[in-house]
Amino acid sequence: MMQLWQEWWVWMAAGLVLAMLEVLVSGYVLLGFACGAVLTGALTAVGLVGASIGPVVLVFALASLAAWWLLTRIFGLPRDEKKIIHRDINEN
Repeated sequence: MMQLWQEWWVWMAAGLVLAMLEVLVSGYVLLGFACGAVLTGALTAVGLVGASIGPVVLVFALASLAAWWLLTRIFGLPRDEKKIIHRDINEN
């Protein structure tokens, strides 16, 4: 009998749920996890991972980290950009 983490559709469903939760939480954190789950589901469907839990978790962690890093580089603010406030709202 296959374990639940060996099923490709479980990873795809988890990716979909995490992508929907990203709407509520900003910062591309859950979207990175969603991309990692979808990639893990695709690799499980093809048969490249899924025999034991160790490689599956490693693929999920590395794919999530890479997706989060890529999303913050593409959509994040530049590192040297600072917000400068010229007027205080409490001043009369």
